[in-house]
This record gives sequence, C-alpha cells and structure tokens, in this order.
Amino acid sequence: MATVTAMVGQPRSVDAIGVSSAAPEDTPWVDVHGGQRRLVHCDVAQGVWALGARYQPGSGTERHRHTGEVFGWTISGRWLYTEYGVEYTAGSFVHETAGSTHTLVVPPDNTEVTEVLFVVHGANLILDDDDRVVRINDASSFGARYRQLCVDQGHAAPAFLDRSPS
Repeated sequence: MATVTAMVGQPRSVDAIGVSSAAPEDTPWVDVHGGQRRLVHCDVAQGVWALGARYQPGSGTERHRHTGEVFGWTISGRWLYTEYGVEYTAGSFVHETAGSTHTLVVPPDNTEVTEVLFVVHGANLILDDDDRVVRINDASSFGARYRQLCVDQGHAAPAFLDRSPS
C-alpha cells in the first residue's frame, strides 16, 4: 500500500499507481462574475479539465456548445438549462453529450449558492445569438485564465498548471 505525503502547495501524487489529487489549499476558489471557480484538474494534452463552480442566485453562464462530454455533480443549490427546463438540485448528476448546446442559469429565487463539480472533455464554444463562436474555453485557455485570476487575487496558482503536457 502506498502512502501519500505532501506539503502545502505541492502537487499530491502517487506516480506508481497514477493517482493525483488537489487539496483545497492548493487549488483556491477565485472570484468571477456571478460566483467563484476552482480548477482542480487541467490536462491540456488530453483536453480534460475539472472545476468547481459556485453560482450566486440569478447568475449563470453564456450559451455554449460542447465539443466533448461533460459530467456534472450538483453539490448544493439548484440550476437548470434554459433550453430544457429541467431543474438539477443537490445530489443530481448530469451527463452532457458532445454537441449539446445550452445556457446554465441559477434561479434568482435560490436561497443559497449553487455549487457544481464539472469534468469537461474538450472545449466549450461560447456562442452569440446567431450561433457564431465568439470565444473558446478549453483546458489550455481556462488554465491560463485561472492562473491569472489566482495571481490577481493574491493566491498561488496550482503546481499542476506549471507541468508541461505529456
């Protein structure tokens, strides 16, 4: 059995069995418009990124299309996609297929912050009203944005953002 020993600010990993983890003190929450984000995994080579997202009541995301699968687990609160009308509450799991297009919204009458963990494969293509791509969020661009938000808000960026893609 392997033992993991790590110091604060250092990546936690057991290379012999291919396990890595992200402790709260190593991957801080950063403030964004309408909430907070916490990047806990970012593999540019594989195009996979995982993040915690906290949304204030009445906030949400821009309309977007996924190029790969997305898995989401609702930790607290409730949210929905305006295009589908299904509400997701604490404990809900969602699987979004490649090509799905939607707009995440948190109802303004929510009584708490909504927190969701997303594992994203590929990119989110941010769309305008005519379905034209206006921005791309992927492991590389979100990792760079998260790093800058960490610096701007006085946090150390996670060590895994300094590793070269394998």
